[in-house]
Amino acid sequence: MLDLATGKPIKSIGAGLFVFPHGLHVDRDGNIWVVDAAASKDKTKGDQVIKLSPDGKVLLHLGTAGVAGGGPDHFNEPSDVVTAPNGDIFVADGHSGQNPNVPPDYITRIVKFSKNGKFVKEWGKLGTGPGEFRNAHALAIDSRGRLFVCDRGNARLQIFDLNGKFIAQWSQFGRPSGLYIDKNDKLYVIDADSTAANHPGWKKGIRIGSAKDGKVTAFVPGHQTDNPDGAAGEGIVADPSGNLYAAENTLRGVTKYAKR
Repeated sequence: MLDLATGKPIKSIGAGLFVFPHGLHVDRDGNIWVVDAAASKDKTKGDQVIKLSPDGKVLLHLGTAGVAGGGPDHFNEPSDVVTAPNGDIFVADGHSGQNPNVPPDYITRIVKFSKNGKFVKEWGKLGTGPGEFRNAHALAIDSRGRLFVCDRGNARLQIFDLNGKFIAQWSQFGRPSGLYIDKNDKLYVIDADSTAANHPGWKKGIRIGSAKDGKVTAFVPGHQTDNPDGAAGEGIVADPSGNLYAAENTLRGVTKYAKR
């Protein structure tokens, strides 16, 4: 946890619990949900979603520690988690789905649980059609109760209702790695993945628009680096003042973009 004004650490929780902590969500009660996207070599942890209290007490496990798979009791490299207003839990599963070498039966999907962690349903499979994924990478829910999914390998956002019914897909936000929707349905999408090779004509950075109609209204470019494609983070969030915070996977750390 960081002080937003100074960037200095305030508190650390969860030491020793995770292999590859990839997705993070704070629910309405201040509990912290962490997605662990890989399994440990000894198969004792990882491939799980863990719910922590603000003080770091483990409140809930989803998935089977260290064991990848499908069905209601396992995850296959989960990427992100979000909770609905009624407490229902949604998990994006299948982090390696954009890899062209994954087998056709590679498990990638959205999994829904009740607020108590009971399996409700799942939807999606590897592919490019509506409701199919090539790396369901990040999740957010708007004010209308629609679930937004960063389908990164397919360079699109997919939108569903909370029962998994496909609503729309938007390609105007690049190859989305992370997203955030504020209380006014302002949509922030960060593209860490576009290159001249995999997405010609598109640049890494943050695209800002509306979750209501999908219109893009602003672009914040990524970092210039020795790599001609530059770098941008995989996670994005905005504070109440409109400042942006990007979780950097290439440069490491957190970048703050101050509102002008």
